[in-house]
Amino acid sequence: MDFTEPLARIEKALLAATDVLKAFTAGKIASTLKDGGDPVTEADILLDALLKDILLQDGEGWLSEETKDNPSRLDKKCVWIVDPIDGTREFIQGIDEWCISVAYIVNGRGEAAGICNPAAGQTFLGTRNTGVTLNGKHARVTGKGDLTGATVLASRSEVKRGEWKRFETEPFEIIPMGSVAYKMARVAAGLDDATLTLVPKNEWDVAAGWLLIEAAGGEVVDKNAKLRKFNQQNPLLPGLLAANPAILASLVDICL
Repeated sequence: MDFTEPLARIEKALLAATDVLKAFTAGKIASTLKDGGDPVTEADILLDALLKDILLQDGEGWLSEETKDNPSRLDKKCVWIVDPIDGTREFIQGIDEWCISVAYIVNGRGEAAGICNPAAGQTFLGTRNTGVTLNGKHARVTGKGDLTGATVLASRSEVKRGEWKRFETEPFEIIPMGSVAYKMARVAAGLDDATLTLVPKNEWDVAAGWLLIEAAGGEVVDKNAKLRKFNQQNPLLPGLLAANPAILASLVDICL
């Protein structure tokens, strides 16, 4: 199937969202805490409504971090899985490691996606049919053949909690970073070699990045070394590992 039309919707939505964010100054943004302790800002709510207005069409489902879940999505063939701002803490603090994440899911599988980091000036777009672009230029996962000297992106909060200490003697370089969606986009575009997270994530955190990595020639598995069928009733999934195929197996052996 041709997914250029939903990809065009994604690109339009990301451009519009970026324009809305010009009214906010990163590092000087008020926030409140949601149930569970995660921060939310006015920008999260505004972008959620904007993205829904541009992306959603009749007959499609919607799953977003900032929208009350509607179980009718489970009956839909095509579903949008969205995180208006992934890495809200970084957005609030003025650290350019956050992004807008959008995935178009068909029968449980990502087919088109876009991730935009306005602070870094980076837009990642892709479909399974056309591959991935970074700011309009074709991109792929790296061709790194082993983990020696590889750059592996880690959750900034996991590193702070000491959860990556067991990897400090491994031959790869650990780079702490914010948004998991942004980390996955960087791997898809070949800016880094791999990423993994040791804690559960929601579908809206990873759906877009998962598709981009696969469309760019990489592989992603959850912490049980399994693939993911998206649009589940419970959107929470175990942590994940993502890399080019040559090093993913080695990463799984070390981590699992």
